Amino acid sequence: MTPRELRASIPALDETTFFNTGASGPSPQPVLDAATDCLTHHKAVAPAAEGMYTAASEARADSRETIAAHLGAAPAEIALTESTSDAISALAAAIDWHPGDVVVRTDLEHPAGILPWQRAARKHGVEMRVLETTDGRVDLDDYAEAVADARLVCFSSLSWNYGTQLPVDELVEIAHDADCEVLVDAVQSAGQTAMDLDAWGAEYVAGSGHKWLLGPWGSGYLYVREGCGEDLHPAQVCYGSVEDPDAEAYTLKKTAQKFERGTASPAPHVGMAAAIDRFELVGLDAIESRIESLTDHLKEAVPDDQLLSPAAFESGLVTIDVDDPESVVETLASEGIRIRSLPEPDAVRASVHAFNTESEVDALVAALDDCGALD
Repeated sequence: MTPRELRASIPALDETTFFNTGASGPSPQPVLDAATDCLTHHKAVAPAAEGMYTAASEARADSRETIAAHLGAAPAEIALTESTSDAISALAAAIDWHPGDVVVRTDLEHPAGILPWQRAARKHGVEMRVLETTDGRVDLDDYAEAVADARLVCFSSLSWNYGTQLPVDELVEIAHDADCEVLVDAVQSAGQTAMDLDAWGAEYVAGSGHKWLLGPWGSGYLYVREGCGEDLHPAQVCYGSVEDPDAEAYTLKKTAQKFERGTASPAPHVGMAAAIDRFELVGLDAIESRIESLTDHLKEAVPDDQLLSPAAFESGLVTIDVDDPESVVETLASEGIRIRSLPEPDAVRASVHAFNTESEVDALVAALDDCGALD
């Protein structure tokens, strides 16, 4: 399968020029079909066949295997969640915090990587320490100082506001040297580049399939590295998270599935697994190469003083400094072109995916130029 064939399978692209995959991606029809067929089987066929609980359990297990293999993890290390936010919140709520514990995050984090630590600070007296960055870059000396006495550090593998790739391996190693655990928000990476969670070495990784992987909403995951998190006790204990739900006293599962809930629809993760299958048919190398080519084409047209993302390719996220981001977004939307504004920096962001075309990039540039957004 080629990127153009991937494009042809996405119904939404018949109606719009879409450059907002960093927020949420449009799904290919086979992904929609897989999720719909799963739901239909679960509620229309399984009641008279294997049973709805068995059908859901088997579908989730199959999806977990596909997702784990794609991410470079073992199935036992993957908990199926609703979203990245859901995964990070669940982890934060499972930690036995003590007053004075330190959590470090960068100033690049999405609210998903901010709000759970604010709650920990409010409820448990945890200190939330914010590491300031410059243009999406982490100073390693400042980082080492920040995590020196921390219990946990949270950072993104790829910044959502600048499109910069963070040096995950180095950041994990520095944190571990300080006996600090690591949570990586990887939601902007999957679907853009190959990932190997076990190679990263972080204790925890959160992500979702609804952005660059083009899967459905509701298809999140939490990676818990084998041998880690034994003391984690989820705030929500359900029959899906315990060894024997009928036991007089429950025992949490020893795998990442301790974070899974009971009666959850299998359809979103079946859709995510189907999306992964399609990406692997195209090949991640081909997808990343295509994103790089189109991203470079866009950046060539953006004045240097307005390009806030790296000039050299790091991701398909291109952030552009404009005078009135909200107005620019609205103007382009009226012309059928979808981008988004950012709160920090005050700018617009285009997400360039492999399904986009050179002519769409040209149309985006022309629209930005016509509305006076480009100098």
